[in-house]
Amino acid sequence: MHSEIKTLDDAYAAAQSDAQSLIAGLTEAQAAWRPHPAAWSVSECLDHLAATNRIYLRAMQPVADAARRENRLRRRSALPGFFGAWFVRLLEPPAKVKTKSPDSIQPRKAPTLADASAAFFAAHAEAQGFLRANADLDLAAISFPNPFLKGIRFTLATGVHVIPAHERRHHHQARAVLAAASQTKPT
Repeated sequence: MHSEIKTLDDAYAAAQSDAQSLIAGLTEAQAAWRPHPAAWSVSECLDHLAATNRIYLRAMQPVADAARRENRLRRRSALPGFFGAWFVRLLEPPAKVKTKSPDSIQPRKAPTLADASAAFFAAHAEAQGFLRANADLDLAAISFPNPFLKGIRFTLATGVHVIPAHERRHHHQARAVLAAASQTKPT
């Protein structure tokens, strides 16, 4: 396995482990708590990540499949270019720029922790599987239409880096929600 693929695979494994530790021992009430009405709960953060990963993969998979048929195998490291690397850094926690998520990836209203975490872990496993299955492609040279930024194309290398960075961002957000909940005095 090439070093940047191994580093990425480790990042996916770390994100899964972080999510598991995040929800370990949480009650449904804790996972549903919001610091204010416009904020997301822990369950909603996980639900958002599941939806985002699924949509990203739906955009990336057909492009990877076509590249495989065309035998576009690895010629360079699977690293994002300048714009892609900037975008990945922008996603890293803590959030430097806050934006409203598109409607297609807004979390469902009050998903249960069990449902949101199951959806997250399934979508996360699919994303890590995509990385492993396509590591032999020239990910830095194959582009796909970004499903959220119309008119922008990312390389598959950028896409596979965006996913764990985005997950870290929202795991950080969920931990901030839990910290705020621990500061709140029961009424």
